[in-house]
Amino acid sequence: MANRLRLRSGQVQLVRVRVGEATVIEAGDLVYLDSNAAKPAKEFPWGGSLGATQSSFADVFLGVAHQPSAEGEAHDISVDVSPMSVYELDCAAGAYEVGDDLGPDENSSKLMNQQVEAVTTGTRGIARAVEYRSSATTLRVCLASAFAVASGNRAAAVG
Repeated sequence: MANRLRLRSGQVQLVRVRVGEATVIEAGDLVYLDSNAAKPAKEFPWGGSLGATQSSFADVFLGVAHQPSAEGEAHDISVDVSPMSVYELDCAAGAYEVGDDLGPDENSSKLMNQQVEAVTTGTRGIARAVEYRSSATTLRVCLASAFAVASGNRAAAVG
């Protein structure tokens, strides 16, 4: 997917994280922290089921990458962890209500880097819908990073 940073509004809180030189990250990717390095959602290990994978991903979900990192590059990138910023992300086709919990969508037993879907429990959520849509394939969302104490992520803890 091309670099598609779709920040729409709100206050951004950027953190700088390292990226391994074998890792490819596009601006706009949902990223997680693995051994102190950022990785895109599609590299997250599959946990036997979508629900188990989404729940484990939520525990280490960092945020949305603001900078790309090409293969062979080993430099830090900025990632937004703010629960107050609003992004427009691709979503599984359907109806969405304000406040719906959202987790990363999957394709062929791999999480998708820039697409979310409704989840049945907040333990699988990494974002929340901030608009009502009766029929949507894109949706405005706010983040629930495990690394922002003000977020709704159950893994976020006061450090």
